[in-house]
Amino acid sequence: MQVLRVLFSVLAFVTTALAVKFEVEAKPQGSHPRCIRDFVSKGTLVVANIKTTATVNDGQSLTVFILDNKGNEYGRKKNAGDTVRMAFTAHTDAAFDVCFDNVLTNSRSNQKLSKNIELDVEIGANARDWNAVQAAEKLKPTELELRRIEELTDEVVRELEYLKVREARLRNTNESTNRRVKMFSVGVILSLLALGAWQIYYLRTYFRSKHII
Repeated sequence: MQVLRVLFSVLAFVTTALAVKFEVEAKPQGSHPRCIRDFVSKGTLVVANIKTTATVNDGQSLTVFILDNKGNEYGRKKNAGDTVRMAFTAHTDAAFDVCFDNVLTNSRSNQKLSKNIELDVEIGANARDWNAVQAAEKLKPTELELRRIEELTDEVVRELEYLKVREARLRNTNESTNRRVKMFSVGVILSLLALGAWQIYYLRTYFRSKHII
């Protein structure tokens, strides 16, 4: 049992999790939102838990939305309250942004308004409700930990496979670039040789026409 706990701790350490606290200042409509970025692979479950210091009619309105760099939007919550939970499954391998747009609704207020944000992003096996899994499948504590370790291991394997594919793609790009650079260098050398030969021919023709040589 102790071995399982140690193994689970190691695997949990290498999985992705993000927890940050920051402040979002209220700005006029159309201002650039504040975004936090992370990367996720295709088919991975992501859960974003957000806590804010939100009160009603405080002169600011917070909108929370999630989108990736492919243009997919996974959720949007307007007038977000003190607690927001947003979950989605990634459509593709991409970086995703959890964005906060805090709009100033009371333009006459001279006071600087802001909201404190606490963002906790859980990805993959860490995002699953394991208590619900245990209750639904009637798993013993040891079986539950083995199940969690299995999913964490699968995530690590998928991540390694993705890195392997990415490394191969980058290597192919590098080799293609090297070939193009070599061809360009050869082309430049041949062009210089041709230009030099033409200059020699032109000068010899010119000097002969002037009876210099």
